[in-house]
Amino acid sequence: MNWQELLWGDLDASFIDDIAIRTVVMFLIVLLALKILGKRGVKQLSVFELVIIISFGSAAGDPMFYKEVGLLPALAVFVFIIICYKITTFLVFKFAAVEKVLEGEPIYLIEDGVFLIEKFNKEHLGYDEFFAEMRQQSVAHLGQIDIAILEISGEMSLYFYEDNDVLFGLPILPNLFTKQICEITEEAHYSCTYCGFTEIIGAKPLHTCPNCKHTKWVQSINCPRIT
Repeated sequence: MNWQELLWGDLDASFIDDIAIRTVVMFLIVLLALKILGKRGVKQLSVFELVIIISFGSAAGDPMFYKEVGLLPALAVFVFIIICYKITTFLVFKFAAVEKVLEGEPIYLIEDGVFLIEKFNKEHLGYDEFFAEMRQQSVAHLGQIDIAILEISGEMSLYFYEDNDVLFGLPILPNLFTKQICEITEEAHYSCTYCGFTEIIGAKPLHTCPNCKHTKWVQSINCPRIT
């Protein structure tokens, strides 16, 4: 095994000084570029802005350790990226259709404690991930939630019922959600494990959800949210 080639590639230890200078220069250029873009370019990572950040990383990385890549071409790349960003943000603010394509729009995922199935499936969200995010906001069941909105930033906005208005809803605590059944043995409030639709169901061997046509249920709870 050629350790020299493995560790240094086509370079040698003498290039370390150049790497240090190049890294400092590109680091400062990245900071300056993000400063020019403003706080929005850093705080919110839409698909478009993620492309910008990745482009910056690619443009900054190569001249740091590739001897054949100079600093001026990399700087030119940064200038063109910033120009593209400025033109695109102008179009976003000027035309709503462009903003919708690049930024997306808020998506309603829950209304009245029930999943809006078509929109939920469209976003390819996993239930485990979604439930975990809600549990971090002290949610125990869907009956506590009036509206849930997936913002364009990827964050979840939850609007809660007052304690006196909390509904029976689908429990999202792992030890309760896993107690799924198809056969109803006693009358009680039950929630569909697929869409969260909740109703009083009497004893029966099988019951189909009128909202989504699935047949797995879990007993509902209606405890208020603890904050």
